[in-house]
Amino acid sequence: MAFALGFGVWDLGFALYKSRMATPDLRYPIGEFRLSATTTPATRSDAIAAIAALPEQMRAAVSGLSESQLDTPYRPDGWTVRQVVHHVPDSHLNAYIRLKLAITENNPTIKPYDQEAFAQLPDQRLPIDVSLSLLDALHARWTTVLRALTPDQYARPLVHPEIGQITVDYLVHHYAWHSRHHVAHITRLREREGW
Repeated sequence: MAFALGFGVWDLGFALYKSRMATPDLRYPIGEFRLSATTTPATRSDAIAAIAALPEQMRAAVSGLSESQLDTPYRPDGWTVRQVVHHVPDSHLNAYIRLKLAITENNPTIKPYDQEAFAQLPDQRLPIDVSLSLLDALHARWTTVLRALTPDQYARPLVHPEIGQITVDYLVHHYAWHSRHHVAHITRLREREGW
């Protein structure tokens, strides 16, 4: 019956499908995180390289932005660019500690945190240079540890109360994605706004 309507129901359904496909989800500019079924030394090396590159990429992403631009949400009802910049070291500090717990304790249970509540704290209004400097120091230490781990250490387990059992490999790949994800929030906003 839909085909009998010619440009009716079928075309309307296709048009809706096409518009959904053409409208990117601004929350996930590079897509949602998915860990590959297999991790290899090459994928691990790429993930560590993404983590190592984040401080420089974040600086480049925010270079030349005015205070007004820094206080612009990257999407409707989203964090401002400033909040994104401050969120990343908050998150990555947690990841760094989680890594150290995983390689020094047996199957530790890590503590999640409320990132939305963190984003409302007074330090989120500081100049972004504070967090950019923190990223430099943190990522220098973090990648030093990551590059020294053995294959067995990458397989070490830890428990995330909201996700379940994960490994150091999962953590590394997730935070490589997280690094690219938040830089893309800013660079895609700049593209949309012509900044």
